Amino acid sequence: MSRRSVSMQQLPRAGRWAIYIALAVVFAIACAFLSNWQFTRNQERSGQLALVAENYDAPAVPLGELIPAGGELDPQDEWRPVELTGTYLADDELLARNRPHGGTSAFEVLVPFRLDDGRVLLVDRGWVAPGQDQPVPDAVPAPPSGEVTVVVRLRPGEALPSSGRSAPEGQVPTINLGLIADTIPSDAGKALEQSAYGVMVTEDPAPATAPSALEPPSDDPGPHLSYAIQWILFAVMGFVFIGYVIRTERRHRREDAEDAEIAAGESADAAPPASPAGRRRRDRDAEDEDALLDAAGR
Repeated sequence: MSRRSVSMQQLPRAGRWAIYIALAVVFAIACAFLSNWQFTRNQERSGQLALVAENYDAPAVPLGELIPAGGELDPQDEWRPVELTGTYLADDELLARNRPHGGTSAFEVLVPFRLDDGRVLLVDRGWVAPGQDQPVPDAVPAPPSGEVTVVVRLRPGEALPSSGRSAPEGQVPTINLGLIADTIPSDAGKALEQSAYGVMVTEDPAPATAPSALEPPSDDPGPHLSYAIQWILFAVMGFVFIGYVIRTERRHRREDAEDAEIAAGESADAAPPASPAGRRRRDRDAEDEDALLDAAGR
């Protein structure tokens, strides 16, 4: 025995409407979840912008005030400028590859900096473009030699690449401080600060040539708030659509009922079929009427 499929129109009216409303509720719950997620992302982005606005142009302080020996960078101190005095370890220079600057996959120049107290902080001196005839830069400006006073803004290290990609010798795929500490061949790697690195602001004495400065962080709040509002509107539209479907179905049912009443009224107004006796009587009357007409014609 074959099983017949049941369409929505074959279900009882109350059952269909219950399914419609249930679908609208499920859709609204999904929209609410996505809207809340976008609101959360908007709050996170607003917090990032507020942190940049507060810290980016703050006065420079010694590194020890923000990262004491043996301590870590407080996330609320990201982008704070610090002043360093010491020497660059130019022999341990590395290039971070595939960095989006100048419309190209540029390189950022990473050089460990040894402070007078023996601590080592990685300094991102800026970016250089790929070479004209090869992917690596044609030249990388050297850092100043001897004792230098440097002002940098503190940033936390980056995560390792999720793809597991690697980099050629002398390069790193990302500014992951643990990876860089293992990559540096000298003892500077063991002393490298692991909770933060510095983005170059100024060098004194300034070199004759230097990498291009990194761009300031974007102040674009992003589309998260508008997306959150759109998801709320989608949820409301879901209920509006279900209401429209139910109203349309009710209108069609009302029109069908009115058509049935009209058809029933027309049937009632129609004359009932004549009986055989009545038909015989009408036939005799017609014959008598014809006879009278014939007689009058004579």
